[in-house]
Amino acid sequence: MSKIKTYEEINQKLKLGEAVILTAEEVSKMALHASPEEIVEKVDVVTTATFGAMCSSGAIINFGHTNPPIRMEKICLNGVPCYEGLAAVDSYIGATAVDPNNPKYGGAHVIQDLLDGKDVLLEAWAKGTDCYPRKHIKTTININTINEFTLFNPRNAYQNYNVAVNTTKKMIHTYMGTLLPNLRNATYSTSGELSPLLNDPEFKTIGLGTRIFLGGTQGFVVWPGTQFHTTKPKNELGVPVTNAATIAVMGNLKEMSSEYLHAAYIDKYGVSMFVGIGIPIPILDIEMAKRVSINNSQIETSVLDYGTVGTPKLGQVNYEELQTGFIKVGGNKIRTAPVASLAKARKIANELKEWLQKGDFEISKPVQMFPQNTSLNGLKEMEVDND
Repeated sequence: MSKIKTYEEINQKLKLGEAVILTAEEVSKMALHASPEEIVEKVDVVTTATFGAMCSSGAIINFGHTNPPIRMEKICLNGVPCYEGLAAVDSYIGATAVDPNNPKYGGAHVIQDLLDGKDVLLEAWAKGTDCYPRKHIKTTININTINEFTLFNPRNAYQNYNVAVNTTKKMIHTYMGTLLPNLRNATYSTSGELSPLLNDPEFKTIGLGTRIFLGGTQGFVVWPGTQFHTTKPKNELGVPVTNAATIAVMGNLKEMSSEYLHAAYIDKYGVSMFVGIGIPIPILDIEMAKRVSINNSQIETSVLDYGTVGTPKLGQVNYEELQTGFIKVGGNKIRTAPVASLAKARKIANELKEWLQKGDFEISKPVQMFPQNTSLNGLKEMEVDND
């Protein structure tokens, strides 16, 4: 009979310091000479990680009440507009929001400044009511003066992502970085065999309530991410060959570190935030052992032309090829560069491994699994009646 483990058994082994934990890279090497049956016998948890630009990120902040109180209806932090429609002194600041007078400084920088203990200028306006009479406040805040400071990211950790190239004669600037003309470079943004959602492509162990490494502390998966797409084309191993599913995540920013949560400005595109995420995959059965055994040569992704309307697909490559520094597409040899940090992903996977080995981190069984067979809708331009 195939060996099957439970979350309770694995957590008990973690508590006793008896669990065997490998990073996804380590188990991929092990799989070269060990069968899935042997891996499920020998390994309890595999740690995965990614560190890349995740624009769909932001923070919920409760500033605390003033005296007399104010019901904030327009809010800026260091000149960056924040969403005001939550409650009197609650706000959400998106990572990509920017100061109109300084578009290279945005919400991600405000979050990092607060994270680093810096003072941030808060200015807010209101119409004034009987119960909230104040109409204006201008003051400074910091991580110690605000009440709650919660990271809430609606779409992170893409399951896979395409390679970006440019076939046109003009240099273009994108969220995948600067793309040189005439296929002179290619950029990519996934940590390959370390990538969390590629090690559990069918979401057998990742779901609502999964405990994760987030920004340097413990966080949680709280919902399927926006643009959660499980019906994208897959290779023969069942791994999507382009950007597919995502996760929504949440955690306490007061416990995080700017080493794993970092603001960025992408030239002539805008502000984003680099987010460090690590997910432990419990090896419950042979099927999970097979999934985590995948290596870079088996993970393929699509090469898309960002210079042409519709971003047509030009070919397909694997992460082993991408990480050599060159790929071949249509007879062209193209230099590659990551826009995510593999070195930082490795550090996260190893740090999460240490937490597990010390008994500081417990594997959590999802309280609800994610939906399957999901697809995406898109916007259509409204027809104009010229009559």
